[in-house]
Amino acid sequence: MPTGEIEIKVKTAELLNSCKKLPFEIKDFVKKTEALRLQYRYLDLRSFQMQYNLRLRSQMVMKMREYLCNLHGFVDIETPTLFKRTPGGAKEFVIPSRKPGKFYCLPQSPQQFKQLLMVGGLDRYFQVARCYRDEGSRPDRQPEFTQIDIEMSFVDQTGIRSLTEGLLQYSWPSDKDPVVVPFPSLTFAEALASYGTDKPDTRFGMKIIDISDLFRNTKVGFLQDALSKPQGAVKAIRVSEGTKYLKRKDFDSIRKFAADHFNQEVLPVFPEASRNWNSPVAQSILEEQRSGLIRLMEIREDDVVLLTAGEHKKACSALGKLRLECADLLEARGLVLRDPALFSFLWVVDFPLFLPKEENPGELESAHHPFTAPHPSDLQLLYTEPEKVRSQHYDLVLNGSEIGGGSIRIHDAELQHYVLATLLKEDVNLLSHLLQALDFGAPPHGGIALGLDRLICLVTGAPSIRDVIAFPKSFRGHDLMSNAPDSLPPEELKPYHIQVSWPADSEAEKSLLNQPSHPES
Repeated sequence: MPTGEIEIKVKTAELLNSCKKLPFEIKDFVKKTEALRLQYRYLDLRSFQMQYNLRLRSQMVMKMREYLCNLHGFVDIETPTLFKRTPGGAKEFVIPSRKPGKFYCLPQSPQQFKQLLMVGGLDRYFQVARCYRDEGSRPDRQPEFTQIDIEMSFVDQTGIRSLTEGLLQYSWPSDKDPVVVPFPSLTFAEALASYGTDKPDTRFGMKIIDISDLFRNTKVGFLQDALSKPQGAVKAIRVSEGTKYLKRKDFDSIRKFAADHFNQEVLPVFPEASRNWNSPVAQSILEEQRSGLIRLMEIREDDVVLLTAGEHKKACSALGKLRLECADLLEARGLVLRDPALFSFLWVVDFPLFLPKEENPGELESAHHPFTAPHPSDLQLLYTEPEKVRSQHYDLVLNGSEIGGGSIRIHDAELQHYVLATLLKEDVNLLSHLLQALDFGAPPHGGIALGLDRLICLVTGAPSIRDVIAFPKSFRGHDLMSNAPDSLPPEELKPYHIQVSWPADSEAEKSLLNQPSHPES
């Protein structure tokens, strides 16, 4: 023991097993590539940080079970892993069956099952649910992940939000600052207008300000053009002490970033700076509205204004991203903006129910999933202007990451059929079981799912969700330890009536796939 309280006198010693030379030292300060850590994951698990992360995860899940089952009468119910294709949402993993041409799918979430449980009278359901999404190569996503899945009957948004806040408060680790409830909330429109995103990091300011009114009679060309168009606006953020910490090349890279990613011109303006870095356009803006800008943006010496003009949503999105880029740059120079010990929760509500499809803007798709109920005030718009309908969806955001999302569901079979068939043009036969169930007196119901991996990642301060999962996949969905996914011989595929069709140019690739390698992380 570290205290030396117990002395042991050894009479005999038997060697139970010997240890080969380790591929890396089991010490947190020893740098190891992630590929090596994932290849020898069973050794990496011995490290202090992995032990801490996984034990904390276990403790938090245990407290969540206590809170839901013992204190609030929830029933822990397992739902199937082998299911069928669901319209909309993420891509699903396909599992062959022994019936020719018939396939199972792994569920993206237990969404339909938990709604069916409400019809079945199990009015408070909860599950630590395994979910699967075939999303390909996403840096901080896992093809299989865990949700704290919750559904209740006869509940409204306030009830779900209040339960979730209590759940997090009860399960929160004792060595962290306690969670303060209730959490603040913003509408989707407010979040976009102030932070340029639906998952804002509210630990620091640098909010987006609409300065269109200052420039209604401007002579500056690009501002005139923007304001003459529908939804046109002039937006800006104030980078506090920008000229003190940032160099001229930083502002050049910020402008390039906005142009490359958003096709948006962003203009740095230096109203009170000792150094004159203003471009001719910025100079003419200051000649017109220096005092108005200083007053509206509350500018002090060394502050920089990043100004852009264009369509409201596009301009806000660009500045929202630049807000985070500027925070990264300032923190790299030693300024602390986002306190790692601070946990800033936020509800985002009143999302649109539908969005135009990217590949075909004339058609609609669900902003979240097709079972979300429309806002009661917007019900009539569903039949006239569906794109304007708000949903009863709510997201929970922590430090700029979405850690949960849920909604009040459609419990009326006729309305659900209309949304699926008429508005989303989905094949209703895929969901005939759910529509049929809703017709048998389904109660009003709603729920939420918390992303457990992401939540634990933020609580522990881990750099990646892979650091809070015992055996994660690499960012390409590979298991570097066991080399999964693996190939199967044709005779083992025969009972499933499927065969692999190799493209002509991939014979070399096929032989490479059969050789074990660990090139990636």
